[in-house]
Amino acid sequence: MEYFKSGLKSVLGASQEGVQLTGAETVERLVERVQFSTLLDDRRDACRALKALSRKYRIEVGAQGMGALRHVLETDHADSEIVGYSLDTLCNITAPETFEEEEHPNLGPTLTGVSQQFTEIFIKQPDNVALVLGFLEEYDFHVRWPAVKLLTSLLANKPKDLQEIVLVSPMGVSKLMDLLSDSREVIRNDALLLLTQLTKGNANIQKIVAFENAFDRLFDVIMEEGYSDGGIVVEDCLLLMLNLLRNNTSNQNFFKEGSYIQRLTPMFKLPQDVDDSGWSAQKVSNIHCMLQVARTLVTPGNPAQVTSSSQKSMRQCGLLEALCDILMASGVPADILTETISTVGEVIRGNQSNQEYFSTVMAPSTPPRPALVVLLMSMVNEKQPFILRCSVLYCYQCFLFKNEVGQSQLVQTLLPSATEVISLTTGQLLCGGLFSNDALSNWFSAVALSHALVENPGQQEQLLRVLLATNTGGQPVSLLHQCSMLLQQCSKLHSKLGLLILLSTWLSHCPLAVKQFVSVPTSVTYLTAQAGSNEHDDNEELVQGMCAFLLGLCIVFNDDSVAAFTKDKLKQLVGNRIGVEVFVDKLGEVSKHEVYSKAAKHPQLKPQFPSDLLLDHEFCQLFKALEGMVVKAVAPKPLMNGSSEPAVDSSYLLQYKELIREQDRRLEELSQTVERLTQEKHYMQMKLEECTGTLVQLRDQNMLLKAQANTSLGPVPELEEARVGLEHWRAECEHKDAIIESLQSNISADTHTDDLEARLHELYLEMGEKDLELERLKKSTTSHQHQDTSDELVETRQRLSEVSAELDKMKRDQDDLLELLTDQDTRLSMFKERLRTLGEKKTRSQANVSSSTHFKNKNMILLEGSL
Repeated sequence: MEYFKSGLKSVLGASQEGVQLTGAETVERLVERVQFSTLLDDRRDACRALKALSRKYRIEVGAQGMGALRHVLETDHADSEIVGYSLDTLCNITAPETFEEEEHPNLGPTLTGVSQQFTEIFIKQPDNVALVLGFLEEYDFHVRWPAVKLLTSLLANKPKDLQEIVLVSPMGVSKLMDLLSDSREVIRNDALLLLTQLTKGNANIQKIVAFENAFDRLFDVIMEEGYSDGGIVVEDCLLLMLNLLRNNTSNQNFFKEGSYIQRLTPMFKLPQDVDDSGWSAQKVSNIHCMLQVARTLVTPGNPAQVTSSSQKSMRQCGLLEALCDILMASGVPADILTETISTVGEVIRGNQSNQEYFSTVMAPSTPPRPALVVLLMSMVNEKQPFILRCSVLYCYQCFLFKNEVGQSQLVQTLLPSATEVISLTTGQLLCGGLFSNDALSNWFSAVALSHALVENPGQQEQLLRVLLATNTGGQPVSLLHQCSMLLQQCSKLHSKLGLLILLSTWLSHCPLAVKQFVSVPTSVTYLTAQAGSNEHDDNEELVQGMCAFLLGLCIVFNDDSVAAFTKDKLKQLVGNRIGVEVFVDKLGEVSKHEVYSKAAKHPQLKPQFPSDLLLDHEFCQLFKALEGMVVKAVAPKPLMNGSSEPAVDSSYLLQYKELIREQDRRLEELSQTVERLTQEKHYMQMKLEECTGTLVQLRDQNMLLKAQANTSLGPVPELEEARVGLEHWRAECEHKDAIIESLQSNISADTHTDDLEARLHELYLEMGEKDLELERLKKSTTSHQHQDTSDELVETRQRLSEVSAELDKMKRDQDDLLELLTDQDTRLSMFKERLRTLGEKKTRSQANVSSSTHFKNKNMILLEGSL
């Protein structure tokens, strides 16, 4: 501590003797040092001191130093040490938790919500987040790890805002995904937590992460960690996988088509000799998460195509078999067994092949029993955990869902048989639970039995043949008669509701069942009394509404075969004993109940307590479909008086309610579709911008490579020499153009013709002299070939070369002059012809032309002689 104080003094400089600086003043001086020091070492020391003070003086450091720290990240990004100090300081400022140093012995925590305020200030400029994302590319541990922690803190404080910033940041998600490949476990593990938080509730980010090869990387980590026997890292990977798959159809299809379901199977392979001691708390958590991942692919809320194809893949790759092995294994913890039962149910739900396979699974007992029988034994056993019994019911409901063979097999076990049945059957277990003293067993058994009748009129009629022996030894009674009597006699809420669910499902669309039910003594009287009751307890109102619904089904599906209870007589009974308005109000209490809305949402019930287990999902669907028919049957038209007019209005009101509900549902679906399409459009626009940027970069790189290739064809000095030569030739051409223009101007003026001829004559004379000198030099060269004086020979050859070059130049000049004279002669001839046509006499110009022609001819003779 003394060392730190001395170091802090060296950073702040010597203060006045006896003056103690406050925390705010110390922070202020350090911030000034960060802002205005020219030496990097001074700024680095100041940042180190701010990091040390940021936990105790969070508010002061955040308020005064956030801008300076951000400037350091931008300007001193090349120095990893100062960048690490700055990022650590920002982590402390925005950390959601409260540090012990912040707590004052008298004041307690200094301030709540400070981290959220600083986070809001920091992310107000999205460039700040992009700057931190850029540091993820640095491999230095002291830079990358603080950057990950800072992003985690920002995300914890402002998740939605940060998600939007990361989504529009170029390659932002890709930079985060690269962290999963980091060999340092602490960075990889923190990156998993960061991505888990980042992907919550944002479908676009989920899609980008999935298409960044996330599933392969997560499975690789899980395999390295040892599957279910791994540590908490396996759980983190599975939680991230859950975020990517839950309610995301695109990722679910990608998961299925990428053959990732096959990679789930090894996770559920358990040792044969596993016992209670082999299930650690972490292993339980890991397997629980694995089961949730599997359920996400086959949950009833998914599109039917996704669910069916996933179910098929799970059957083919052995995943369903592995789940059944866990189901029948010994020593499995109760919560894992509960989740496994629900998972198996959803894997087989509505899939005939999987349902058939599950019906053949045998439990390793003595004697062996079907797995369905063992599960139902647990459901009707009141000593089993409540959640486990609910899972068994859900699994059995999934087995019967759209499974006419399974429904028929269940009813057949209840019908009279010529052969004696030795072992327990599913029908026997359900009947035993239906008539037991345990109210929950009554409810579970009644609901399970009702699922054998859903959308299956044939089994509704077959079940009427089931007869039960009475305790007194009298005549056997039908199952429907016994259920009706139990409904009138029982006083427990769950027993009543279970029987009402069973009877309502049984009587709907089945006139024979209605006939048998109304034939039971006091059954209609009981329903009338219940529907007309004035008790105002919530649960009692629910029972009254369901009794009214059952009575309404007796009217709707009545074939008038029982004279005492025809359709019209039952209507009169309702109008006289209950009142149409009261009847409709009682009926409406069912859909208004809180339990109804919960049960109607999802096929699986998830009650926390037995008091929450009142209605079944399939019954809610049945009630929703038939409520309007019941109201219309009871009150078909208004009467003359206004007595029953409210009932008719109520029926119309119910129809409009149903229409509004359907429209609301459709509107919600359309809103979700619009939101999904908007997100996809935003995602595609972002990808288009990224591709455009990449294309521009590739074009620039292509041009650069072309330039480099062209440069590599020759060395730079040669290019420079060629450029100088080109400039020289340009100057030479301009000089010659000037000479030509001068000659043309001289030729055009008649007064200069004599000078031109004199110049030409001089050139011929010079050419003659040069020819003589050339001949002399050639002779001199020939004579020197037999001498040993090589120097003179070289000199003579050089002179010969120079004279030859000069002679060639003169010849070219002479040709140019002759060409110009010819042109002038042509022009003068033309002018002469024009003068002749005009009748003019020869002028001096004509004389000059004649002299020029004579001189040109003379010069030509001289030139031929010299050559």
